[in-house]
Amino acid sequence: DLRLEEIVALKHHVSSFAQRLQVYEVLRDNEIAIFQPIADQLLVAFPQHKQETIERALKNWLGTLRYCAMAMLLNNPMFLQHRLLEWLTDIIQVHQTQGIDTTLYQFLITRLPEILAEEQMALLQPFLAQVEQAVMG
Repeated sequence: DLRLEEIVALKHHVSSFAQRLQVYEVLRDNEIAIFQPIADQLLVAFPQHKQETIERALKNWLGTLRYCAMAMLLNNPMFLQHRLLEWLTDIIQVHQTQGIDTTLYQFLITRLPEILAEEQMALLQPFLAQVEQAVMG
C-alpha cells in the first residue's frame, strides 16, 4: 500500500503531467501562429541576410521549440541537453548566425506568452532558459 505522502506525490505528478501535455499540444497545434510573425519580423530586422539563412535559423528554432516542448512534457532537462544543445550550438557557430539566433530567441520569448497562459509559460520557461544559457552564452 502507498503511504499518504506517496499518494499526494503521485497525484501531483499526474496533475502536472496533464498540464504539461496540454502545453505540448498548444505548442504543436500553433507552430505556424507562433513562427510566422517571427519570420516576418526577422525579414525586416535582417534585410542584408539571404532569405535561406533566415529560413535555416527558423527551422533550427522550430526544432528547438519542439525539443523544449518534449523535454517539458518528459520533465527532463537532460533530454534537451543530449538531443538538442549538443548540435545546435555547433550549427550556430558554423553558420555564424548568432545575431539572427539571438534576435529570433527574443522574438520567440515575446511571442510565446501571446499563445500560452502564464502558468503554461511557467512550465516551458526553464527549458527555454536552458537553451538560452547554452546557445547564447
